[in-house]
Amino acid sequence: MKFGQHLRTGLIKEYNDYYIDYDGLKSELKHRLYPANSRYKAPNAKEWTEDDEAGFVAVLEAELDKVYTFQKVKAGEIVRRIKGAEQEVEAVIKLLERNTRRRASVAAGVPDTETESEPNDEEFEMLEADLSDVISDVHDLAKYVQLNYTGFQKIVKKHDKQTGWILRPVFAARLNAKPFFKDNYDAFIVNLSRLYDLVRTRGNPAKGDSAAGGSQQNFVRQTTKYWVHPDNITELKLIILKHLPVLVFNPNKEFAPEDSAISSIYYDNDDFDLYLGRLEKSEGAEAHRLRWYGGMDTQTVFVERKTHREDWTGEKSVKARFALKEKNVNDFLAGRMSVDQVFEKMRKEGKKSVAEIEDLEALARETQYTMIAKRLHPLVRSFYHRTAFQLPGDARVRISLDTELTLIREDNHGRKRAGDNWRRMDIGIDWPFKNLPAEDIERFPYAVLEVKLQTQAGQEPPQWIRDVIASHLVEAVPKFSKFLHGTATLFPKDIKILPFWLPQMDIDIRKPVTHRFGIKRLHQGSTTGTSEDDSDTDITSPSSPTSLRRRLPIPEPNGRSGVPRAAGNLQDEEERAGEGPEEEDDFFAEDHPLYDSDGEDSGLESDDDEPYHWYSPHDNYRVLRRKARNVGKKLVIIGRYLVPKPIPSVEPGSNVGFNTPAGAGRKRFIAPPGKRIFVPVRIEPKVYFANERTFLSWLEYSIYISTIAATLLNFGDYRTRYASLGFMVLAIFTLLYSMTMFVWRHQKIRRRRAVRYHDAWGPTALCFLMLVCVAINFGIKSVSGGKGVIPLPGKGGAPHPTPLSQMGIPTEKNGMNGYSRWGGIN
Repeated sequence: MKFGQHLRTGLIKEYNDYYIDYDGLKSELKHRLYPANSRYKAPNAKEWTEDDEAGFVAVLEAELDKVYTFQKVKAGEIVRRIKGAEQEVEAVIKLLERNTRRRASVAAGVPDTETESEPNDEEFEMLEADLSDVISDVHDLAKYVQLNYTGFQKIVKKHDKQTGWILRPVFAARLNAKPFFKDNYDAFIVNLSRLYDLVRTRGNPAKGDSAAGGSQQNFVRQTTKYWVHPDNITELKLIILKHLPVLVFNPNKEFAPEDSAISSIYYDNDDFDLYLGRLEKSEGAEAHRLRWYGGMDTQTVFVERKTHREDWTGEKSVKARFALKEKNVNDFLAGRMSVDQVFEKMRKEGKKSVAEIEDLEALARETQYTMIAKRLHPLVRSFYHRTAFQLPGDARVRISLDTELTLIREDNHGRKRAGDNWRRMDIGIDWPFKNLPAEDIERFPYAVLEVKLQTQAGQEPPQWIRDVIASHLVEAVPKFSKFLHGTATLFPKDIKILPFWLPQMDIDIRKPVTHRFGIKRLHQGSTTGTSEDDSDTDITSPSSPTSLRRRLPIPEPNGRSGVPRAAGNLQDEEERAGEGPEEEDDFFAEDHPLYDSDGEDSGLESDDDEPYHWYSPHDNYRVLRRKARNVGKKLVIIGRYLVPKPIPSVEPGSNVGFNTPAGAGRKRFIAPPGKRIFVPVRIEPKVYFANERTFLSWLEYSIYISTIAATLLNFGDYRTRYASLGFMVLAIFTLLYSMTMFVWRHQKIRRRRAVRYHDAWGPTALCFLMLVCVAINFGIKSVSGGKGVIPLPGKGGAPHPTPLSQMGIPTEKNGMNGYSRWGGIN
């Protein structure tokens, strides 16, 4: 759909007068290019002059000033409302604490002299409603900023294309002076999460060590991963915080962006053995990384090892880690520092049990041996800001959202990056890392949502989690790995096997909006950000699957990656940083992919709202062609229903998003030349046994068919030999076909290839050939009268049987009037 229509249907009514006047700017551009009462008709525009440029820029500046001023006023209002709500909540909490202490004193025999009332549920409900309104305001402001941001993108791009004057770099500088789009709402979310948790739990939030995750050594969880488009990040955070609080490790410290920064260094050797093991999900495949939280001055580094276990083994994949001082990392990895030296201080302090320390020492020895024996070196760094949602001290449900994900090369191939150090020191956490060359960095276009559950066997996840993962806000990508994605994109010449999601990066993951799901105001009961027009869905509406889930044009492969890059899915800030030094400050690096071009191909904006158009004789041809195309489509659909095909069964209660790769069933992707796409295939020992059972079943049927052939050959007449020959050929064909299929399936299973293992034509061909052979035998018997004799005329024209001995067929007497037991006369 066109952006003008999207803006009209997606705007918030309360903010209606403060949006960018997109239609007015288009009219300004149109009227200056094609003045009224002139001979200038589309596509012959008049020459754009300096006066036209100055007039258009003045109108554009006024719109920018309007949007910037409103955003600042609204953000200040939200800050004041959050502070007011904080004061109200703290007052109620202090009253609860005083009443608790007073009751304890009365129980101890101290007389009660105070007469303060207890806060009731109605007061908490009012506070919850106020906080919900603030949450809705944050959501509305984020949507407001996103729409206006895209509007300025579109109109400046239209100006540059139609006038030939380049306004993007100049206007980008003016936007940087009024950066309404750069506000970070994470501080709002953290404060609102804390207040909402206090109100929701009636002043009794969950207690526990918020840093429990930092001290936990082994992690065994059911983890599912999803992609989140940048347009949906703030809304998703606000939805989750209503059910789970934001996990804050240090509640006494004011929130800062570096508090959520996480960096990891992944190690591998020159043969990429760890990459291939993790990609193919081999039993016992390991991943080794070093992780730290915060900036580069952090002194504690976690050495982690992930081990993959197949489900059929009865074991679960586990992540184990131990802490190490940053100054000791190089010596430990090189073997110059022993494991006993690493844990010497821990033994003296006695904060952990002897068994725990021994487990950590065993892990450290195995890690140090692997690093040295396999010649592992730093390969890829991942950086992102993580917002974690979890009850303190309770890891049963944990949701993390990683934004601004960036993958950076750490190896020394081609040029010296990390050197002899365990990590490169020329960068820190200054995202988007503009100083790095394009071949050293990969900016991931989406946020990554991880849902980690520790549920009992047969227990379903909470309903709100199922609603979130089934909504339009997320796209399921099972088995997604930052390490695999970074290695495949940063080393295109060395990696020949690609993850299954990589060729699908150019597909827009946004889906039709679920109107019954989202941020709601308690006093209205309706989702914010919707309008009356949302209920009318047509071909061009935002909720139409054909307009959103469409195949985008595949961009040209860049020089660094062997696969197409995502076109338009990147945040514009990220695209601007990745354009190179000449366009680092270009605000309009790439157009938004969701909206059509607003008639840019014609050079003039078409009138969307004009209800009628003049009749043209060409309309009849267009109508007939459209009807013929629709009839052809219906015939194809009917043909598909008539052709039998296997229907896969879905396990009841299972979530398809947990098991189906993103984009599966929509398009068959072709790997780039010289590369192969690896699709995850579930391989267990019973799969090999199933292949053997199938082969034995075919072998059994071939034996039955050969038995029929031998019977017809030994006990039939010379005419049945043709049917016997047909059955024998069919038996041999069945045996060879089943053996070929068994060997082919065995090789594909062993190599974990995602191919069609279902045999759609073999059983059908076997039944058809069986029918042909039976028909031949039936025809022979019908011609011969059903006996092994040939009828000849006798006396009176009556036929009589011919002795079998005259036909050259041996007989066996049975002593009964000279007749054989086969019905002939000897």
